[in-house]
Amino acid sequence: MKYFIVVIFISVFTISCGQDDEATNNVTGEQSQLINDLKKQVQQNPDSAGVRMKLVNALDSARMYKEAITQTDSLIKRDSLNNGLWFTKALLLESNKDTTEAIKSYERALNIYPSVETQLNLANLLAETKDARSLLICSNVSGMGLGRGTDASCNFIAGVYYARSGKNQQALNLFDKAINDNYTLMEAYMEKGFISYESRSYADAIKIFETAITVNKMYPDAYYWKAKCFEAMGNREEALVNYKRSLGLDKNLKEAADAIKRLSS
Repeated sequence: MKYFIVVIFISVFTISCGQDDEATNNVTGEQSQLINDLKKQVQQNPDSAGVRMKLVNALDSARMYKEAITQTDSLIKRDSLNNGLWFTKALLLESNKDTTEAIKSYERALNIYPSVETQLNLANLLAETKDARSLLICSNVSGMGLGRGTDASCNFIAGVYYARSGKNQQALNLFDKAINDNYTLMEAYMEKGFISYESRSYADAIKIFETAITVNKMYPDAYYWKAKCFEAMGNREEALVNYKRSLGLDKNLKEAADAIKRLSS
């Protein structure tokens, strides 16, 4: 399981191939029927932006990102100055783990209309790639005085930049600030835990993940990483208990399922 960031963002690191092929195998019958119906509607009404957008959303839900991007490109060809379409394409590119193109699409959206959401999504990706421009964006957005929620997001993203740059103390300070402004920001707890985990301070990491669980008992990733810490410490019993808890909350957590199988053998 990779480290992650999710506030209003999705974190991605590398370009991957075959995402849609894998997703197609997991599409439910209901999703498949909806997609086929919408494709027929698009064929019947090729100029209907509303119908095509419904198809984009259905493809996105089915994790068929490449097809969704193709449909979005069709909309962009007809309305290239629609910042919302470029934003949608950027999100789909993120989901398809194409960071480079996602950044370009966010920049196109910003050139049309510099919404705060787009700025923060772009800053998030730049932070993951250790691009200092993320700090400038966060500083500018924070300076708008939009409230503690936005300040929390800005501090969180800046913290990610420093964490990815190996400046852990600066990162921890910013994650604490983010939590102070928004104590339910689970990703900030997780990032703090990752830093302790990477430094092999497993007991400290467990305390952080337990704090996250106290805030949100239904957060599967906190149990998963708590389990990883116990496993690293050689405590297979506690590791197995927490892997099972994480999988119970998220049936799609393949890494937890693999760990349970490994520890149960």
